[in-house]
Amino acid sequence: MTDYEFILAQCRKFHFTKWDENVLRECQEVLPNLTREQLVSLYRSRLLDEKHPLRQTAFKVLFADKVGKREERIKNLPTEKLIEEFGDKKSGNLALIRKEMRERYSAGKDKTMIATAFNNATKSDQKWMKSQVRKER
Repeated sequence: MTDYEFILAQCRKFHFTKWDENVLRECQEVLPNLTREQLVSLYRSRLLDEKHPLRQTAFKVLFADKVGKREERIKNLPTEKLIEEFGDKKSGNLALIRKEMRERYSAGKDKTMIATAFNNATKSDQKWMKSQVRKER
């Protein structure tokens, strides 16, 4: 029995019952040995729901080179570029950008630029900005 067949057998076995932690850990340790096609097949399997740890581990193995790159790129962007990307609602990075801008504001970096961007954004961003101004007083 190959590693892939073993994992599929365990998925079928535990589809309707609670997973045994030892078996789950064993399956997760074997995932890096699988081919890309097998990982994709396992990730798309109807036997695993979206939040299942085995599916999440398969995703991390599939995209190991890309996981974390987006966060790193946003942290390294200058504030001007960050604000420019914050204005682009279709960038897909809005939550990460918002978090980074809030961290920079709290650290005291480029406060006026970030305040202007937040005041021109959504109501929740404006509300956050008002609370920060109140804290400073």
